[in-house]
Amino acid sequence: MFIESSISLAQAVTSQAKPEVSAGDTAWILASAALVMVMTPALGFFYGGMVRKKNALSTINWSFITIALISLQWVLWGYSLAFGPDKGHFIGNLSWFGLNGVGQEPNPDYASTIPHLAFMIYQAMFAIITPAIVTGALAERMKFSTFVVFSVIWATIVYDPIAHWVWGVGGWLREFGVLDFAGGSVVHIAAGVSALAAALVAGRRHGYGKEPMDPHDTTMVVLGAGLLWFGWFGFNGGSALTSGGLATSAFVVTNTAASAGAVTWMIMAWIFGGKPSVIGMVSGAVVGLGAITPASGYVGVSAAIAIGVGAGVFCFLAVRLRSRSKVDDSLDVWGCHGIGGTWGMLATGIFANKAINPAGADGLLYGNPMQLWKQFVAVVVVWVFAFSITWIILKVLDLTMGLRVKEHEEELGLDLSQHGETAYRI
Repeated sequence: MFIESSISLAQAVTSQAKPEVSAGDTAWILASAALVMVMTPALGFFYGGMVRKKNALSTINWSFITIALISLQWVLWGYSLAFGPDKGHFIGNLSWFGLNGVGQEPNPDYASTIPHLAFMIYQAMFAIITPAIVTGALAERMKFSTFVVFSVIWATIVYDPIAHWVWGVGGWLREFGVLDFAGGSVVHIAAGVSALAAALVAGRRHGYGKEPMDPHDTTMVVLGAGLLWFGWFGFNGGSALTSGGLATSAFVVTNTAASAGAVTWMIMAWIFGGKPSVIGMVSGAVVGLGAITPASGYVGVSAAIAIGVGAGVFCFLAVRLRSRSKVDDSLDVWGCHGIGGTWGMLATGIFANKAINPAGADGLLYGNPMQLWKQFVAVVVVWVFAFSITWIILKVLDLTMGLRVKEHEEELGLDLSQHGETAYRI
């Protein structure tokens, strides 16, 4: 009897010290990582169809090569900076450099039922798509060599610190109580506001406002948007880090907000432009997806509809405002992702409900106005940090490497001038 009790006690201690890996949770996270990975080439198609024919291949390639560049940056030092042991509540240290100590055992600080490596590679896909989003503001005029350097630097000193603040253990915004389930601030505000800084530093394309710069292939845009919608189920649903009820809820509200955003933008375009724009519909779906991202693990279906409708209205108006300015954000990254992410973060502070996720917090409508304040603080901080640091990075690169291609190269098109290839032979 004594021996059996000792064995049971030893087994209990062992099970506490060594969390068990769930095959179901691991399968869901690996599938979600693959879904999010698909989003980056999907973004390439979404952006590639919106530019002129002579820049289609280079624009798509920016998204493709970002997968390779940031994958290497992430496993070498990016993951350690974003999620590694905290250093002053601002950044992780480099003790996980090269994935040192990141293995097949779970890390209970982040996900206790999946291998640490699974969590790492899932988060890698977020780190990859975020700088790819920024490229939309610089389409048709940025040097490829400068883009390569910019994307790695930006991921290191903009994305990684923000990810640590919001998601890393010890990060100051996480400790402050900010809710961001899947990246409203870390991904969408960071990318959207950085895109605004990039557009201002780079200046307008030659001929902007004087010659047509219409999308060359709307079908490609629709394809890219459809694949983004598909991948977003892994983006938001996977952020539950389990395959249970919370993942299901996030999946449902993601689809609902995207639908509300698409219909709302369609109506806005119909009212203001006289016709229901196809590009407007798919843009509405994307902004609905971006806006629900921070809230997806904390809100129900009715809130998701409100968030999607708000995204459709606010982002539509932001894009119209930008188009009447002198700012050439080529593919309206700021209006879609920056404003969509901002609305989503604030909406989380309004609609969050602990009945959906007990690990979260109630928002304004459920008796906790302080949550809206916390969300507002996060929005302001990320806006200021992302804009200012991106501005500095690009100014330095402009002085050292040059930011833009030469005028005759821009006229020729980046496909030929930067890669010596073309997307089409006819």
